[in-house]
Amino acid sequence: MMTRLQTVAPVEELKEQAKRLREKLKATGVSLSHSATLELLAHQHGVRDWNTLHAMAGNRMHLRVGDRVEGRYLGQAYTGEIRGITMLGDGARRRVTLHFDTPVDVVRFDSFSAYRQRVTGEIGWDGQSLRHTSDGEPQLVVRPV
Repeated sequence: MMTRLQTVAPVEELKEQAKRLREKLKATGVSLSHSATLELLAHQHGVRDWNTLHAMAGNRMHLRVGDRVEGRYLGQAYTGEIRGITMLGDGARRRVTLHFDTPVDVVRFDSFSAYRQRVTGEIGWDGQSLRHTSDGEPQLVVRPV
């Protein structure tokens, strides 16, 4: 049984979990090394070893409200700030609200423009939306600056 990527905490939190587990076990008379505790924690998450769990947690993009980001929205480059994040469903997706430093024109016609400065979209742990534009590009791409 394998833990799904979206349910794995960041590496720093996993290390804190291992530290708390080690302290609780020690209080009951069970003494484990830190590395043995990390291995035990990995097994609790349903993976083979600490290295596997660490890799799973490390492959996730961690974003917070207030973070500076850059990327593309409907094909237009932007820089901006995260103003809101909401976990969706089982955690595999997040709804992010972005405020662009400079409004971007989301229309590709020469005779018409529509500028957006605050947008909301859904992204996966890779920072890309599951939805795509008509040319196959993700509607939204978010990367930490």
